[in-house]
Amino acid sequence: MTAPKLGSFSGTTAPALLNSTSNQLLLHFQSDISVVAAGFHLEYKTVGLTTCPEPMIPANGIKAGDRYMVNEVVAFSCEPGYTLQGHSHISCMPGTVRRWNYPPPLCIARCGGILSEMSGVILSPGFPGNYPGNLDCTWQINLPTGYGAHVQFQNFSSEDNHDFLEVRAGPQHSSALIGQFTGSQIPPPLLSTTHLTIIHFYSDHSENRPGFKLTYQAYQLQNCQDPSPFPNGDIINTDYSAGQSITFQCYPGYVLIGHTVLTCLHGTNRKWNHPFPRCEAPCGYNVTAENGTIYSPQYPSEYPNSQDCSWLITVPHGHGVYINFTLLQTEPVTDYIAVWDGSDTASPQLGVFSGNTALESAYSSSPKVLIRFHSDFSTGGFFILNFHGNLMQQGEHLAFLLSLFFFHYSLHLPLSFQCFLEQTSLCL
Repeated sequence: MTAPKLGSFSGTTAPALLNSTSNQLLLHFQSDISVVAAGFHLEYKTVGLTTCPEPMIPANGIKAGDRYMVNEVVAFSCEPGYTLQGHSHISCMPGTVRRWNYPPPLCIARCGGILSEMSGVILSPGFPGNYPGNLDCTWQINLPTGYGAHVQFQNFSSEDNHDFLEVRAGPQHSSALIGQFTGSQIPPPLLSTTHLTIIHFYSDHSENRPGFKLTYQAYQLQNCQDPSPFPNGDIINTDYSAGQSITFQCYPGYVLIGHTVLTCLHGTNRKWNHPFPRCEAPCGYNVTAENGTIYSPQYPSEYPNSQDCSWLITVPHGHGVYINFTLLQTEPVTDYIAVWDGSDTASPQLGVFSGNTALESAYSSSPKVLIRFHSDFSTGGFFILNFHGNLMQQGEHLAFLLSLFFFHYSLHLPLSFQCFLEQTSLCL
């Protein structure tokens, strides 16, 4: 029982007249186990109660509720751009003197804050009255990624060349400046092309003015151009909205020409920060890997005329290189691929491949293989060459040298050998 007690009565003296100050009244009677008595008889009737005084509506505020009886509740809110200071709900208290449990709140325009709604209002402190001196206020409009802010001014008046308002596209005071304004001319509508927008207002100690009122509305930003299809490679990430980055990577045997990572720039016209890269089968390069693929230049298109390309393949130490062609379609004799067992043309030659055959292969005894491709001025073609490192065992070198000798002998080619194993005295 928390309600105020009007009295406690016992014996034979009739209580005086009681007045309840609420629309509800609780009577509680208690007796013990001993003497009994005649008890009591009472009468009640309703009487009009004094109401709480009508609460003041705060400047730039809104009141909900017009009943001011005991226990009635009145709610307050503020117009857009203002912040409620105090209690949003007040209740009429019971008692001989009617009063509210809290004073009416105030609605004030704050100096800065974070706004996360899709639309809103920003006011200079004190608006529509004059703003104070020595202000340094920052508001951050924080929208979902992919949205920008459309800012429109309804009022603007500041001390010319002394008190300034800045709008920046980004979360920092060093972010890109959209506009800086001072004086009494209303700024034009502005578009922030990022989901974070900073509004900064500062005033000096001297003359003050009514300040500003602006509204903002979120709008959806356009995505950057879809980079697909991306021949001979993959694109990582499919989000092409402002601020997002995508990564390009090429299939084995292709080399990326251009920038690996592109970022979608902020701005009213969405564009990537670099042109789209491309994956090309190059005319030669050095490759260090345990396995891989080499394509003819510009594959899957035909290779160009008058090409002279060199590839140097390096596999781990202690391995030889196994090479096989899965596609070989060149102009016979005049367009050819030559392979050497080493890093230069002074090394033993493993073979010269040309024409229209497949499943050609070669083995090296060293971890380096030089490949050269030549095409003349006429017909084009294609080739695909796969390689992988092959762990060499003792004795395999000698077998390899003998097979190489008979290969060159059958083609009447010159041949020279050197010792390949430190643990043998056999040199050819």
